Amino acid sequence: MPISQHDQFTLLKDILQNQQTDCCGSVAECEQLERLVKSLMVNASIDNNVKTILMEIYDYSQHGAQSPDLEQHIQRNQGRLSGWVNSIDQF
Repeated sequence: MPISQHDQFTLLKDILQNQQTDCCGSVAECEQLERLVKSLMVNASIDNNVKTILMEIYDYSQHGAQSPDLEQHIQRNQGRLSGWVNSIDQF
């Protein structure tokens, strides 16, 4: 059973917030972020500004999944993570 758009955004925010707070994460979390973003992007009712942020999160998660040092990748993106978490509250 698919989860609602609201629940997808909540899960997206939770993963990003955990990575921001803990300064660590896993490849599985990055892959989950990618799947969530893909699922949200196909929704025609999502505003283009939101889609821009989703694409940034998608790029972040792809680079993270491929990074030889995921913790360093997360630390380098702390400001972006904080911004995305705050932005998701506005959706």
